[in-house]
Amino acid sequence: MPTASILGESDGDVRMAGRLLREGHLVALPTETVYGLAGNALIEDTVRRIFSVKGRPLIDPLIVHVHEWKQVEELCPDIPPLARQLADAFWPGPLTLILPKAPSVSDLLTAGNPTVAVRMPAHPLARRILQAADIPVAAPSANPFGYISPTCAAHVMDSLGERIEWIVDGGPCQKGIESTIVDVSGPGALRLLRPGPLSPEILSASLDGTPIDSRPPGETDKPVAPGLLTRHYSPHTPLLLVSHGELPPRAPEGRCAWLAISRAHAEASPSGYERYWFSETGALEDIAQSLFAMLRSLDAQGYARIYIERPPADGLGLALIDRLTRAAAR
Repeated sequence: MPTASILGESDGDVRMAGRLLREGHLVALPTETVYGLAGNALIEDTVRRIFSVKGRPLIDPLIVHVHEWKQVEELCPDIPPLARQLADAFWPGPLTLILPKAPSVSDLLTAGNPTVAVRMPAHPLARRILQAADIPVAAPSANPFGYISPTCAAHVMDSLGERIEWIVDGGPCQKGIESTIVDVSGPGALRLLRPGPLSPEILSASLDGTPIDSRPPGETDKPVAPGLLTRHYSPHTPLLLVSHGELPPRAPEGRCAWLAISRAHAEASPSGYERYWFSETGALEDIAQSLFAMLRSLDAQGYARIYIERPPADGLGLALIDRLTRAAAR
């Protein structure tokens, strides 16, 4: 079977990636969060192919990536002032805003919602490609729907290399988990839909203390943003979560892995486990950066079960718990 061709960071490759996107091809590219499966958001057949390649249900909306504010105004003519404040504070960066969409924005892109998800990524290579393409680009994570998100080009090749033609290799992703999503489309309180690298406290502080409703939205038949389905980011191997600071059971059934927050806690586990850790120290930023890569690595090793320690439930830990809880759902 043919496999995708790899593009790099040269000016020629960036121009080529931009041209491919304008013409309606799919190009997997890096962002600071995870790798995205990018396509021209203005061509409906291209958007439909993104759903098809991923096996993604049409009820799950896509995020549109832009490189300048003018593109946001074309997608969303009525931008709330608080949305502009958040964008000024955190764009380019790992923040997605849910905004009222223009009539011209495809209902396929938004899963029929009257809103559209928009982000301006910070990854230097992604920004160069978006500038070269000079179009809004739809880009969900570059993996089969529901599987572990990709944080390097090799992950994309493993999962989608036989389904797409082009992958841009920009090295490992810095943040390692998907963007924070905030709904700013309505007149009421701002609502956190998906926790991510930017915590509600950080966001609220940029708005002079304007509160952000961070209660979990739960699963609906028609989500307004990606990443809200109960089961997501899931390996094939069953995951079992262990409370922060605790250890897995003493008598594992079959060949099992224990993935702890820190090295010291991994080494304290009962005998019978193959031991791993996210970080030497347990720093949450290190855990986020390595989370999906570790899950992919362990999933490929044939374990009967993978036991994982929950991170502490504060700051970035909330986003990590969100990903792990959905990954463990059955």
